Amino acid sequence: MTAKSLLTALLPLVADLSRELPERERYRRLLEAMRTLLPCDAAALLRLDGEWLVPLAVDGLSTDTLGRRFKVSEHPRFEALLASPGPTRFAADSELPDPYDGLVDGHVDHLHVHDCMGCPLFIDERPWGLLTLDALDPARFEAVELDALHAFASLAAATVNAAERIERLALRAEDEHQRAEVYRQASGQQPREMIGQSKALKRLVEEVTLVGGSDLTVLITGETGVGKELVAQAIHAASPRCEQPIISLNCAALPDTLVESELFGHVRGAFTGATNDRRGKFELANGGTLFLDEVGELSLTVQAKLLRVLQSGQLQRLGSDQEHRVDVRLIAATNRDLAEEVRNGRYRADFYHRLSVYPLRVPALRERGRDVLLLAGYFLEQNRSRMGLNSLRLTGDAQAALLAYHWPGNVRELEHLIGRSALKALGNCPERPKILSLDAADLDLPHDTPVAAPTASTALPEVPMVGGDLRLATDNYQRQLISACLERHQHNWASAARELGLDRANLGRMAKRLGMK
Repeated sequence: MTAKSLLTALLPLVADLSRELPERERYRRLLEAMRTLLPCDAAALLRLDGEWLVPLAVDGLSTDTLGRRFKVSEHPRFEALLASPGPTRFAADSELPDPYDGLVDGHVDHLHVHDCMGCPLFIDERPWGLLTLDALDPARFEAVELDALHAFASLAAATVNAAERIERLALRAEDEHQRAEVYRQASGQQPREMIGQSKALKRLVEEVTLVGGSDLTVLITGETGVGKELVAQAIHAASPRCEQPIISLNCAALPDTLVESELFGHVRGAFTGATNDRRGKFELANGGTLFLDEVGELSLTVQAKLLRVLQSGQLQRLGSDQEHRVDVRLIAATNRDLAEEVRNGRYRADFYHRLSVYPLRVPALRERGRDVLLLAGYFLEQNRSRMGLNSLRLTGDAQAALLAYHWPGNVRELEHLIGRSALKALGNCPERPKILSLDAADLDLPHDTPVAAPTASTALPEVPMVGGDLRLATDNYQRQLISACLERHQHNWASAARELGLDRANLGRMAKRLGMK
C-alpha cells in the first residue's frame, strides 16, 4: 500500500471533520473510506458501552446486526481486539468463534476459514470501541500493513469525536455509567434502550429528551406491548431526578384496597394483616419518579385520593391522620382512551387533565417500518447468548415475514416470538448447530392477522392523477417511488438502487433530473 493510496482514502475524512453531518452519515462515510483503503466483505463500527459492544454502523452485514448488543466476555475476538493497543489480525484458521457468523450478507455458512482483523478506537486515551473487518478470502489481508489500519483508526477516532452525540457521551461517561449501573443492579440484565432508526421512534426520542428535562406530569399512551415502561424509564433517566429512584406500580394487578396501601402506605392495624407501619410508593419515590402503569384501571375513589396528593403534595397513610409531604414526579401509562372514558363517566375529568399535562404517544411496531429487524437482532443476540449458540440469525424469508406481519402484540410479541421460535428450531435439530437460522416456517406467524396498513416507510406510492399530462404523472410517480425506497433503506443510495434494479450512478442521474439531488 502506497502513501498516496493511504492519503487518497483519508482526505475525504479529514474534509468531513469540519462539516456538519448527521451521525449516521458520518459513520457511513467512515466505513466507506475504510473499505476503499482496506477492501473487505464486511466492516463494522462498534461503541463500547460498559461490558457491551453496540454496533453504530455496518457495511456488508445483515440489517439486524445494528440491533444486536454483543457482550464482550462472550466473544473472544472482541476481547482480544479491546485488549490490544493497536491493530490485530487473526490467523485465517483461528479457532476463536467469530461474532459475525451467519451475519455476512450473502453468506449463510459458518465462517470456518476467513480473514479477520480489527483495531480499537481511543477517545481521550480511553477505549471507545472497535473497527472490524472481515474478508471471505483467507488471504485478503496478507498484503495489508497494520500501520495503515492504525493510521486510519487514529483519524476514525477524530471522526467519531467530531460527532455531537459522541462528544456528549464522552463528557458524561461517568454519569451515564453510574445511571446504567442502577438499572443493571435493579434488573440483573443488560440496560434496556429504545432501539430503532425510524422517523416515528426518532420523534419519540426527541420528545422524551424534551419533557425529561422538565418536571411535568407525563401520560404515556399506546397499544399493549409497545414499551411504555421503557419510555418512562428513559424520561426519568433524562431528568434532573435521574440519581433518585424510579418506583413502579401496576395499577391493574391489585384490588382497590391494596392499591391505596401500595400508593400511600399504611399504619399498624389499618386492616387485617397490617402488622407493621409501611411506607407506600409515593414515599419510596420521594425526590424521584413514580411510574403508574395501567392507570386507566384505577377506580373513581382512588382517582380522587390521588388527585389530592398531586395537587397538594401531601398524603396520609391508611389508618393514620398524620400528613406526609412528598416531592414526586409522576409518569402514568395506559392503553385505554382516557378521554373517551371521561366522556362515558368512567374516569374523572379533573384527574385526567392532571395526568395528561404532557401526553406522549408510543408508536405501534407496525408504524416503525424496518425497526422490526433491528429489534429482532437485539432479541436474537439475547437468545443466542442464553442458548449458548455461536450464531442465531434470520433468513431472508423470515425477515420479509417480520416486515409484513401486523404485530398486534407489538414489541413484546416480537420478543416472545423470537425466543419461542429459536427454542423450537433448536429442538428440531438432530445435532447442535454452530449457526442456527430461523426461516419463516420457524416463526410460524398467524395467517389470519391482516397485513399491516401501508405507512410512509413501507408502502408503494399511489399513481398520481395529473390531468392528461403523462410525463408529469410519470415523473411524480418515480419521485415518490424513489423517496419511499430511500426511506426504507435509511437513505443508502446503493441499497435503494439494488432494490429498484438500477445502477447506482443511473439512480443518481435520475434523481437529479427529477430535482431530488
